[in-house]
Amino acid sequence: MSTPETLTLEKRGHVFLIGLNRPEKKNAFTLKMLRELSDAVGEYEADPELRAAVLFAHGPDFTAGLDLMDVAPAMAGGEGILAEGAYDPLGVHGKARTKPLIAAVQGLCLTVGIEFMLAADIAVVADNARLAQIEIKRGIFPFGGASQRWVAASGWGNAMRYLLTGDELDGATAYRLGMAQELLPADQILAKAIEIAETVAAQAPLGVEATLRSARLGVEQGDKAAFAQLVPEIRRLMATEDAQEGVMSFMQRRQAVFKGR
Repeated sequence: MSTPETLTLEKRGHVFLIGLNRPEKKNAFTLKMLRELSDAVGEYEADPELRAAVLFAHGPDFTAGLDLMDVAPAMAGGEGILAEGAYDPLGVHGKARTKPLIAAVQGLCLTVGIEFMLAADIAVVADNARLAQIEIKRGIFPFGGASQRWVAASGWGNAMRYLLTGDELDGATAYRLGMAQELLPADQILAKAIEIAETVAAQAPLGVEATLRSARLGVEQGDKAAFAQLVPEIRRLMATEDAQEGVMSFMQRRQAVFKGR
């Protein structure tokens, strides 16, 4: 993978840090930025040493959303945003990731920013965050999954209160509505997101991926489909070295060391 121009990438042990790096433009997403983020997710998925990722932003703002001067002409002309078979960080319009992602959100978090926050498995939000899903004010609607994920996180009325008005909400409200799992001052959110990622990365990778897979199957196909896979999944996991290590570490009262096999 070539060095991205609009992101920073850092491997820190088993954790992959992905930084939105267009702070002079409030990290507004251009086509290049979206595609580089897709490539970064692909790199994360392909590296067996990476077990959890953190999506954060350089500068005071998470993102002002899409850079319409750059993205709108391509969309109006029917140009695809991502290449065929590429990873879609939102898991809507392309290949979905299988590994966990933690989002750290501060300052402005508009439109697609909320969708990245909701698409993450865990979100940490700053008390200075200002969020808004303003597509309704532009004659369109959220096409990155917010109309489904926000309802799932907050309930119908709470989600529609903001989806149908485009009104702004703050970080404390986002936390209260279940859109984020931690609420902290802005200067603490990245450290907390990394802490959570390191804790996740210390677990058995196959078990983490199985948990995500089971939860997503239930969301996409219903509980019955997910329940049908529980016993086959646990049988598969019980035959792995990590499961044996988990049992032995418990019996020996020590920290487990998982290898992902």
